[in-house]
Amino acid sequence: MATQLSDAELIASLQARVKVFSFNFSIFSGFCYSELEAENAKLLSQLADCRCHEMEKKLHIPDEKGRESKKGNRKSEEKIEKMPGYNTRFMSHHSKRYVALKVTYFGKRFYGFASEAQMEPTVESELFKAFEKTRLLVGDKKESHYSRCGRTDKGVSSVGQVIALFLRSNLKISATNNGNSGVVLDEQHEGEIDYVGVLNRVLPNDIRIMGWCPAPVDFHARFSCLSREYKYFFWKENLNIPAMEVAGNKLVGEHDFRNFCKMDAANVHNYRRCITLFEISSTDVRYNDNQLWVIKIRGSAFLWHQVRCMVAVLFMVGKGLESPNVIDMLLDTSRILRKPQYTMASEVPLVLQSCEFDNIKFMCSSDAGEALRVHLVNECQIYQLQAAILHEALLNCVPLSNDQSLLPFQGSKKKVSHVPLMSRPTEPSYEERRAKLNTIA
Repeated sequence: MATQLSDAELIASLQARVKVFSFNFSIFSGFCYSELEAENAKLLSQLADCRCHEMEKKLHIPDEKGRESKKGNRKSEEKIEKMPGYNTRFMSHHSKRYVALKVTYFGKRFYGFASEAQMEPTVESELFKAFEKTRLLVGDKKESHYSRCGRTDKGVSSVGQVIALFLRSNLKISATNNGNSGVVLDEQHEGEIDYVGVLNRVLPNDIRIMGWCPAPVDFHARFSCLSREYKYFFWKENLNIPAMEVAGNKLVGEHDFRNFCKMDAANVHNYRRCITLFEISSTDVRYNDNQLWVIKIRGSAFLWHQVRCMVAVLFMVGKGLESPNVIDMLLDTSRILRKPQYTMASEVPLVLQSCEFDNIKFMCSSDAGEALRVHLVNECQIYQLQAAILHEALLNCVPLSNDQSLLPFQGSKKKVSHVPLMSRPTEPSYEERRAKLNTIA
């Protein structure tokens, strides 16, 4: 009859097996890579389980007075925090609360916000690394009831993205929770974890949490959103701003925007959206004689690439290549059945400015707020220094020669003539895309 191993003996056995598999994995990585990796992960998970089980037993050993030792608890918890192989499932004994977080990020180095695209890094993947590193995540991503307000594309930035999920809480469960296991339902925030300060200390420099708010458990960052606002920055140069403003105002209201988006016939069947605000204004940023302007667009929801497509057409109007009336024609989907082919505006100047919700007011502690301001000021100064260095490089460029013989290719580039939108090749219509999908299915 086999004897049952104690927890300590089981841990030692698992540690030895992990070392063996790790050694074999390093030698035979070209042969049985996947099998060894899977077995190694399984053993690490079992090891973490045993460790957490043993630590929990130690946490609840009563002292000579029959009470749990608080000092011992703190030391044991510190050991758990430092242990490798941390699994968020073992945080389930902590109370948790549903929290909305306001996130800002500079999108230049990210492959979009969402992590489903299998490209790294993404903003979302960095956020979840921070949740796990700070031990704030209770359960896995699915169990956290995670939601996001928008899926910004590669290169797009935000100063007002909103996400929501269950995070660990310092507060005790109220008797009014009516059986909601481990969930803090009160709106109290005194004594709560400083989510902003804790997360910002481990996030990369181009991502910051701006604030947090207790959220009702039925809150959804996407479907509870009342409106979203985007800003698109651009240099004025020779653009006709009044003409762009006339064209942009035609976008306000509820329209079918299928000619102003990248069509996703498999998932989207209604292309009607409502734009509630369109504004063009100048900023106080100048470079030489060029001034930075910004387009502000607000709506209840947006289609895939909708803002970048609208801005692309507005730039054609601003350059005098199209009339403002081209907006009316593209919005008339009974007349223009297929979207003309044109290139979207660049993603870099696009910013998700804000997301509006009912009864969601973001906050942060004074210490976290001050640290956030200092960080953003430092980041601004870094970019200003980089701009100054580039400006010095520009001033030190080798002067262009007046001898045209030294520039054989100068003037050889042909100016590309503009093809009117209504004369361009078109993309398949929604009906044609649906028919193709049904054929494939």
